[in-house]
Amino acid sequence: MIERKMNGWLALSPLLVFLCIYVITALIARDFYKVPVAAAFIIASAYALLITRGVEKTDDKIAIFSQGAGNKNVLLMIWIFVLAGAFAATAKDIGAIDATVNATLRILPGKLIYAGLFLAACFISMAIGTSVGTIVALVPIATGIAAETGIGIPFMTAIIVGGAFFGDNLSFISDTTVAATKSQGCSMRDKFRANLWIAAPAAILVTILYVVLGLKVEAVPAGAPVQWLGLIPYLLVIGLALAGVNVVTVLTIGIGVNGVIGWCTGAYDFVGWMASIGAGIGSMGELIIVSLLAGGMLEIIRYNGGMDFIIDGLTRRIGGKRAAGLSIAALVSLVNLCTANNTIAIITTGPLAKDITTRFGLDPRKTASILDTFSCFVQGIIPYGAQMLMASGLAGVSAAAIIGNLYYPFALGIIAVLSILFRFPRKYS
Repeated sequence: MIERKMNGWLALSPLLVFLCIYVITALIARDFYKVPVAAAFIIASAYALLITRGVEKTDDKIAIFSQGAGNKNVLLMIWIFVLAGAFAATAKDIGAIDATVNATLRILPGKLIYAGLFLAACFISMAIGTSVGTIVALVPIATGIAAETGIGIPFMTAIIVGGAFFGDNLSFISDTTVAATKSQGCSMRDKFRANLWIAAPAAILVTILYVVLGLKVEAVPAGAPVQWLGLIPYLLVIGLALAGVNVVTVLTIGIGVNGVIGWCTGAYDFVGWMASIGAGIGSMGELIIVSLLAGGMLEIIRYNGGMDFIIDGLTRRIGGKRAAGLSIAALVSLVNLCTANNTIAIITTGPLAKDITTRFGLDPRKTASILDTFSCFVQGIIPYGAQMLMASGLAGVSAAAIIGNLYYPFALGIIAVLSILFRFPRKYS
């Protein structure tokens, strides 16, 4: 099939339809919890198929949609959802969440509970290079602490999500770092140094904010006696991730270990373990459906020329280094908004960003930093991104409720814009 280009705004309109339906309906209902993301996506997807031109047969339109839904990155994300759901359920049934929550409450001073969890998420995500892995490991613990202390679950979940994007942006083994540095031809070390001047101030400011907010926390209960055997699943997941093991392998091993612990402690037999796995996978059903619908709809947008429209519009009138930097930031942000995948957004816009860098004399290290930072910023605040879907699924709250409590991604975005406008750090500007 030959791709036919349509008016750019019309090509992008399915995304606008989704956002309008989701936000406006939630505002009318006065409750974001009542608006299923999947319902908004199915309407927007149907609209996307309806406006697609140059394809007469409905079957051919659905084939284009299915190509996006079956993209290898979408399917990998779904596999992670399936395994994460199974791991979370089997870990919960053997008492791993309760054990970890009780241990955390005993170790962290009550008034530093917010800052402590945020810094833990920053460290783990930095070490393992994946925000999804960090969210899988820490969100169940954070929600358990929230239930034990009476703190809002969306707020505690947002702490972990924010910290998870710190490492996703900075880690040497993060796929976004690899994509950004390879596209600009600079070393990871130099990109890290340029990026640190943006991410570190944001993290410090947010940590101070969490310390201040934590001063209002009343005495946190010490928790029940710690069942130390229950700590093994989460320590294992974190340890394997730190060792560089693939997240799919990590979760698979974790599910098996949960089964062994469950059998040894009498928490469940083989049938009970299987039932727990099934329940965990079932809990991820909506996330899987949303991922498929988002992948398909975004492929329709790409097919209709929406991506090309964004790229052409942002690069048509560039004058000066600041405008060049801002155009790269806007370019990767908008593409990330349309793909819901920060790595794909960097890969898509990287070559064009390289041309802009060469033409206007920008530092490739700063450009790599801009690509990575702004893609992580957008990925951290969209309700249909893998990280937000995973966090909302594990915490049992809406993505909108989490976004309303986020601090770090917004702080990162603001400082990143200031770094372009005021051209700091000077060494890379």
